[in-house]
Amino acid sequence: MKTLLKSEELIQFLGAIYLFSRLSFAWWWFPALILLPDVGMIGYLVNPAIGAVLYNVVHHKGLGIVVGLLGLIIGSQILLLAGIILFAHSSMDRMLGYGLKYFDSFKHTSIENL
Repeated sequence: MKTLLKSEELIQFLGAIYLFSRLSFAWWWFPALILLPDVGMIGYLVNPAIGAVLYNVVHHKGLGIVVGLLGLIIGSQILLLAGIILFAHSSMDRMLGYGLKYFDSFKHTSIENL
């Protein structure tokens, strides 16, 4: 099951790369921005619960989809880019085994037992 789920995340990540390729940004923007959503970890400086909430909001694929759709609806390449990066980053994280966080510890994730 673990391999199947990781392969699903890989396909989603590749799909995000394809969507990025349809935008008018230079290719270097993708690797330059792909780790930016990890800024959401800054909440862990306060405590694990705040860190988990902030991390989970930034790493929720739904946020990437909503931001990307908003960009599509209003014709904003910047919002499309932000949505694609958020989605791609979340897929990449899950593909590498990093899931959404529980409130007690950064290492206690939604996919640790897969």
